[in-house]
Amino acid sequence: MARRGAAALALAPALALLAVALAGVGARGAVLEDPDYSVQEIWSREPYHARPNPEPEPEPFSPPLPAGDGEEERQPRPSQHRPPKKASKPKKVPKKKLAPETSPPGKNSNRKGVRSKSSEKAASDDHSIPVARDDVREGCPPLGLETLKITDFQLHASTSKRYGLGAHRGRLNIQAGINENDFYDGAWCAGRNDLHQWIEVDARRLTKFTGVITQGRNSLWLSDWVTSYKVMVSNDSHTWATVKNGSGDMIFEGNSEKEIPVLNELPVPVVARYIRINPQSWFENGSICMRMEILGCPLPDPNNYYHRRNEMTTTDDLDFKHHNYKEMRQLMKVVNEMCPNITRIYNIGKSHQGLKLYAVEISDHPGEHEVGEPEFHYIAGAHGNEVLGRELLLLLVHFLCQEYLARNPRIVFLVEETRIHILPSLNPDGYEKAYEGGSELGGWSLGRWTHDGIDINNNFPDLNTLLWEAEDRPNSPRKVPNHYIAIPEWFLSENATVAVETRAVIAWMEKIPFVLGGNLQGGELVVAYPYDMVRSLWKTQEHTPTPDDHVFRWLAYSYASTHRLMTDARRRVCHTEDFQKEDGTVNGASWHTVAGSKSLIVLLSSWGQTITDCWDWAGPCGPSPLNPLFIIPISIITTAVNYVQGLNDFSYLHTNCFELSIYVGCDKYPHESQLPEEWENNRESLIVFMEQVHRGIKGLVRDLHGKGIPNAVISVEGVNHDIRTASDGDYWRLLNPGEYAVTAKAEGFTSATKNCMVGYDMGATRCDFTLSKTNLARIREIMEKFGKQPVSLPARRLKLRGRKRRQRG
Repeated sequence: MARRGAAALALAPALALLAVALAGVGARGAVLEDPDYSVQEIWSREPYHARPNPEPEPEPFSPPLPAGDGEEERQPRPSQHRPPKKASKPKKVPKKKLAPETSPPGKNSNRKGVRSKSSEKAASDDHSIPVARDDVREGCPPLGLETLKITDFQLHASTSKRYGLGAHRGRLNIQAGINENDFYDGAWCAGRNDLHQWIEVDARRLTKFTGVITQGRNSLWLSDWVTSYKVMVSNDSHTWATVKNGSGDMIFEGNSEKEIPVLNELPVPVVARYIRINPQSWFENGSICMRMEILGCPLPDPNNYYHRRNEMTTTDDLDFKHHNYKEMRQLMKVVNEMCPNITRIYNIGKSHQGLKLYAVEISDHPGEHEVGEPEFHYIAGAHGNEVLGRELLLLLVHFLCQEYLARNPRIVFLVEETRIHILPSLNPDGYEKAYEGGSELGGWSLGRWTHDGIDINNNFPDLNTLLWEAEDRPNSPRKVPNHYIAIPEWFLSENATVAVETRAVIAWMEKIPFVLGGNLQGGELVVAYPYDMVRSLWKTQEHTPTPDDHVFRWLAYSYASTHRLMTDARRRVCHTEDFQKEDGTVNGASWHTVAGSKSLIVLLSSWGQTITDCWDWAGPCGPSPLNPLFIIPISIITTAVNYVQGLNDFSYLHTNCFELSIYVGCDKYPHESQLPEEWENNRESLIVFMEQVHRGIKGLVRDLHGKGIPNAVISVEGVNHDIRTASDGDYWRLLNPGEYAVTAKAEGFTSATKNCMVGYDMGATRCDFTLSKTNLARIREIMEKFGKQPVSLPARRLKLRGRKRRQRG
């Protein structure tokens, strides 16, 4: 997910105050006679006689044109409406709302999408059409506006304010760019505010339409959304028929703010090729702007070449569904029973809510570290609402087991020569929230944070600043190594704002000598490599390479180049960024930045809803009813700002592990029907990336007796980043092909240097070292063996001088 919040902030040494005045809430084009108008449907007063069949099977049709007109006439006129029948009396509220109710601090950004009651109310009314529940709720998935399955050429609109607000931007959950007046704005916005505006989708084949999901405009500064609309369908884009409620046009309830998705189900499924949304009213102080998704089932058409050409199928017999926590555990258990000799299930800790953080180990000797065998990990679900990565890893676990049993030589080699760890859900609490909302109604942030409001991905201690300050001041008495930088004491204290999930994953990474890792995220289609934090003061975006930049570029490209879409130059960008210039890869700091301990401004929308990541360590920020700019107290800032470092940078500076962020899809939470295609998109990439753990050099560092030396430092000439040996003296150093001068050194031993050649073929080059102890180390060893301590000459001289002074006195 692209964090545009941090990039949007012009970092400054002091906090600024932004005043946004709200004139009130209302709807244009309708009279606010009832306090509950914004959550009511507009009803026709004309009676409707129920059809004989309560659940009619819709047929393809071409609606007749009105006489002398090619489109249904729409004149601005007040709509006659009446409220639906209710089981209970409505609550008394003031006739005019000046501001919406705000959620408690930390909860306002995690509001679920709304399933509109309009169609249900219509079904319960005496003059309404029964709804085909099974067809609507279970049978038909989204057409694919959010996943980009629907191309820009299939979206059309009556008018648009400008290109950046054209019909192609009217996709559910699309995010605006930093500059909202550029080509990448956050919705379709009509060029005029009147009842003649529309946006339509060409499904390119007959489709059974069952529902519409809408959002307002994604914007930092503006409040635009549609509060009610009509739905029209056509088979030829010339003759249109409006979905009716009885004998009158049905008007669907829209949005009451700009981010929470609202679902409206059609009273009965409608079969057509084109569907059009015609706004009827909109936010009083805004414009006609909307994002949307259409629910529908394409009808079989064997003669449709377009469909057959673009259809994606998979031959893998896997469990393509969304798994909640219980189902995830069950799937792990099934895989473990299928492959008991190569799998082990364990947990690295518990979430804030007490859910275990389960991991699956895949190896020919599960449960033990084999000397000379590298350790690899995949992590997913740090953001609980980025569900695709979680499901891909569960599919990967199942796939590796199946292929190992089938004796696929590629998978057999990978399993027997690598110790693989897969952690599919680092934030199970957040996932459960997102799971309740569902794949289309969770919005952009429901479930992103932990239960206590912390973004795990950016909840690690800032080690970059410690390293860079030491490098900028070489004469400083405080020496900081270029690797294995210690975690500051304040971060380890119980009072620190650190998620329990963060502490668990840090302990896991310290315990196991990982060589390579990937954390799967969502909302974009790119591989990001460190550094994620900019080095220049006050800059929000700047290319900030590591000493191993060439290695990280190769690792990122190995995933992106084998993905079906990441390097496709014809692919449409997900939101605002085009990563094709770097072949589907990007340096994290040049894209978005982790701002470190520089400054803090948290921006909230006019509703008090989070519109930036609120400096992810803080999670969903608390709203201010009077001021949309919520400023966190300085006392909190000084304590918390040091936490904002990403997992990638932390892993590189604190452990041996090279970590990358892999954004696996534009849609964070795709519909279940999309999982087979997403698996095909990512399967080869997931395997190829794991294989990269065998590139570079590996070996053992031993003493003259053949015993492994733990914690020995491995340095590569020309690369200002070292690694260390594991407890058995084995090491792995990722390097690109070439010849390298490698030095091994350890405390109490003389250092040794070798030239090691890395080839292009898969498999790390063996480069062992045997170190002999220094003379001083041997003297100490002999003295300790015979119960004596070596004499410290400087201390002895000082003692003699003190004795002479006393004698003179």
